[in-house]
Amino acid sequence: MLTAQKTTDILNILQAQGAMRLIGARVTEVDEGVVEMEVDFKPELSQQHGYFHAGIIATLVDTAGGCAGATMMPPGSGVLTVEYKLNTMAPGDGEKLRARAEVMKSGRTLTITQGKVWVMKDGKETLCAMMQQTLIALPQK
Repeated sequence: MLTAQKTTDILNILQAQGAMRLIGARVTEVDEGVVEMEVDFKPELSQQHGYFHAGIIATLVDTAGGCAGATMMPPGSGVLTVEYKLNTMAPGDGEKLRARAEVMKSGRTLTITQGKVWVMKDGKETLCAMMQQTLIALPQK
C-alpha cells in the first residue's frame, strides 16, 4: 500500500521540475509502482505540423516513469534517469496526452519501468508512444 508521504513526495517531485510546470503537466494517479500524468495541448507544445512535439511526449513519459520508480525507492532517495528508449507509433495529434508508467523491476540501485502515452482527440484515445527506462536511486543530498 502506498503511503500518503510517498504520494506527497511524487507531487513534490513534479512541482520541483520547472519543465513540468512549464508544460502544465499534472499527476492523475499515484500507486505503488504506477504513476499517470496528463498534459493539455497548447501551441507552445507543438511541432511544425501542429501535433504534440515528440520531445514533450518523451518528457511526460520520462517523468511518469521516474515518479513510478520513486514510489518504490527507499525513503529519502532521489531518482535519476540513466537511459530510456522511446518508440513513437502515431502522431501526437489531439487535445491531451496521457502517460502511464509502471515499474517492471525494482532493485536496490537500478529500477526498470515501462510507459505508454496516449493522445486524446474527439473522445478517442490512440496509443502514440511506448518507453522502456532505467532509473538509479540516488542518496538524498
